[in-house]
Amino acid sequence: MTSSSAASVSSALAPYGWDDAWAKEFAPHSSEGLLPGRVIRVDRGQCDVVTADGVLRADTAFVTPHDPLRVVCTGDWVAVEPGGNPRYVRTCLPRRTAFVRSTSSKRSEGQILAANVDHAIVAVSLAVELDLGRIERFLALAWESGAQPVVVLSKADLVPDAVTRSHLVQDVETSAPGVPVVPVSALGGEGLDVVAAIVAGGTSVLLGQSGAGKSTLANALLGEDVMTVQATRDVDGKGRHTTTTRNLLALPGGGVLIDTPGLRGVGLWDAGTGVGQVFSEIEELAERCRFHDCAHEAEPGCAVLAAIDSGELPERRLASYRKLLRENQRIVAKTDARLRAEIRKDWKRKGAIGRAAMEAKRGPRRRS
Repeated sequence: MTSSSAASVSSALAPYGWDDAWAKEFAPHSSEGLLPGRVIRVDRGQCDVVTADGVLRADTAFVTPHDPLRVVCTGDWVAVEPGGNPRYVRTCLPRRTAFVRSTSSKRSEGQILAANVDHAIVAVSLAVELDLGRIERFLALAWESGAQPVVVLSKADLVPDAVTRSHLVQDVETSAPGVPVVPVSALGGEGLDVVAAIVAGGTSVLLGQSGAGKSTLANALLGEDVMTVQATRDVDGKGRHTTTTRNLLALPGGGVLIDTPGLRGVGLWDAGTGVGQVFSEIEELAERCRFHDCAHEAEPGCAVLAAIDSGELPERRLASYRKLLRENQRIVAKTDARLRAEIRKDWKRKGAIGRAAMEAKRGPRRRS
């Protein structure tokens, strides 16, 4: 690639996140005559790729491996053939980050939702009762992806009472240590400047359930009605799937946004580190426990239980922490034989302790 063509590519792709590091990564493919581009949409083995020559339609047959985590995904940087009918994606550049969840399939598979993301924006509607456990689940996956999570409390205009809103924001902040929490009204404009400043700094993915206001927020950030918006149901506040594919959109104020369909299920996928970051205060307390392998159940000198007794730590947080750790352990164990053996060993140990406790409670048996 000549210096002039490199400058042309940089100028055309910079709004989509192209930088010197990506250019260096792509250099070996440039000598083969391939074009760099970013995937802005994937649909049934085909993808739309934005390049210096415009948006091209390409087939992903050459880069569709058996591993579902390596399939072409919205946000990927790829090398595309300059011509041909059909035109093919020849390779994907190594991802910097990847947002992955487990599928509903009984096979232990992960599903990649977005690639090369800097910010994971979790949209939560204030029009319905907050589900703090679901927010913690989203945040665990966001931290694990390598992106910086942000919680956007959408439809803030539907909570006019300042005291009520303050309590709701505080509840979310308690469940999201180290994460910005921004109340937003896409219709009234409240909080949009804060979110716009965040997303201007790279690539952001917009996540949340149907009816959380993701498409409305995307339109507000884009400054035009690009994404179709549908009303939520009055009976339960749930929405319809307005967005059906993951779309990457360049924002007028800088940065790009990946809008995703509403997620009904948010299963963890090897997210142990992410769970630890969501519940960082529990892991910090655990370091002060008397025993290094403390399970925080009934052990003497447990700093976590002491924090619950004093009111420093909500009991709900510990219950949620345990639940997500168990779920993540089950997911990892499906592909890790050693961990499966350790879990079975732990079950047997706990069973033996339980039987011994029952025997001690019954007392010694009398011989007839």
